[in-house]
Amino acid sequence: MILGVESSCDESALALLDPASGLCGEWVHSQLDLHREYGGVVPELASREHLETFPVLLEKVMDKVKGLSAKIEEIAVTCGPGLAPCLALGVSVSRALGIELAVPVRAINHLRGHAFSVFIKLHEANPLEFFDSLQTYLPHLGLLVSGGNTLLFEIRSDLSIQVLAQTVDDAAGEALDKGAKLLGLDYPGGALLETNALGGDPTWRDFPRAFAKKPELRFSFSGLKTSLRYLLEKMEDADVDRHFADLCASYQAAVVDQLASKTKQVLSNGQFKSLGLSGGVANNQALRQRISTLAQSDGCPLFLAEPSHTGDNAAMIAFAALVEAHNHKITYDSQPSIPLLPSLKITQCP
Repeated sequence: MILGVESSCDESALALLDPASGLCGEWVHSQLDLHREYGGVVPELASREHLETFPVLLEKVMDKVKGLSAKIEEIAVTCGPGLAPCLALGVSVSRALGIELAVPVRAINHLRGHAFSVFIKLHEANPLEFFDSLQTYLPHLGLLVSGGNTLLFEIRSDLSIQVLAQTVDDAAGEALDKGAKLLGLDYPGGALLETNALGGDPTWRDFPRAFAKKPELRFSFSGLKTSLRYLLEKMEDADVDRHFADLCASYQAAVVDQLASKTKQVLSNGQFKSLGLSGGVANNQALRQRISTLAQSDGCPLFLAEPSHTGDNAAMIAFAALVEAHNHKITYDSQPSIPLLPSLKITQCP
């Protein structure tokens, strides 16, 4: 089995993955309440919470392992990108456990975890035939949307990943969170903005969509946030209250429209055999619906990350390790080691 370890931000997470049968268990501790009063994640507090939480989670994992026939044969840990003190804590825990269990430790890039998270259910459906099944859906076009990253990427038949488009400023999730803060919503802003958008008119305000009429493969959301700020400065408080749902809905629509339009632009070239949506913002229902509609109109198989696997989670880290082991045919000796750099080298288009 592979033990996944995730601590890149404010989620302490462990997961057990059996390559022959799928996920055997997941354990997650959220720090949402801890950071709410600060309006965002405080790295030092997050790392201290990881330090207190991982021993408790590891005890639960070891209790689970006792009842399984398979044993932990590898540890996979997030080593970037993320908050430095949080990453360091997860790596330290993994190294220590690797020594204790005399098993190898593999460094996994957090983004690679998100990229392959959409295929976890495909693996569980038929683990032994998974890699053969996966090839029928490659090349794969993926949209990764989170608070820190916004990427369109291709997974090729050799399981390498190439970035096709990314944001030049704010990530989509960051834009949603900052917009929510301007509207006076608490942390986490993006989720609360989505809730308040329900029942609102997404066409009430035509917020800017960067590069909407240009073929450029990149995203930009900083102008959207600025547009909202200027609008709110001109509006009376009573008008903001009366049109609050409309403000939330139209602001969210501008983010979703840009993500969907660029995805459609790339998908339309006809070279991709499947489409995927992953990352924390992939849990946004408006975005999931737009991407689902896009895939359906194109006749393209769609893979959506499960809600429990959209945010930071250890299952995707363990799963990425499984994919990487298959891809590189790596064999390990009993000496635990971990490289300093993430396992994924993201290449840019020429």
